[in-house]
Amino acid sequence: MEEIKNPWQKLSGKLIYENPWIRVEEDQVINPTGGRGIYGKVHFKNKAIGIIPLDEHQNTWLVGQYRYALDEYSWEIPMGGGPIAQDILVSAQRELKEETGLTAQRWTRMLRIHTSNSVTDEEGFIFLAQELTEGKPAFDETEDLVLKKLPFTEALEMVLQGKITDSLSIAGILKAARLLNI
Repeated sequence: MEEIKNPWQKLSGKLIYENPWIRVEEDQVINPTGGRGIYGKVHFKNKAIGIIPLDEHQNTWLVGQYRYALDEYSWEIPMGGGPIAQDILVSAQRELKEETGLTAQRWTRMLRIHTSNSVTDEEGFIFLAQELTEGKPAFDETEDLVLKKLPFTEALEMVLQGKITDSLSIAGILKAARLLNI
């Protein structure tokens, strides 16, 4: 396979803003057509981790919460951030337990995904979790979550009707539907 050369040239870069979760950078660049310009990038300090829990009756769990950045309520698959250096499966297992109380005996990595790849380097991973055991969730202090157990086909219908808008949730639910032949 032929190697593809990066058509962008970075002249310089500077840090604009940083907090424990993200870093915002601004680079002076020469674009692919030779013009000078700037390029802003949001670097995430964690990987996005999403999980589709699926029980033996093909039920799943969604998490509802108010999303500050969107200023709206959102239904999503269980998800969170996993430290860059940590194994993504370990992060997925932790997030599923934290947000739903569930543990799973069988894990299938379904997707690697980039979100908004024109402005961020965020990398996400989505797992299917099966052979579930129920327990008590342990929400983070910033989380005010509502759990909803429902047939997987209803979650799929929520995606198709535009009631679920989160990109990891949409990609994960559609991929799981394909794997399950639904």
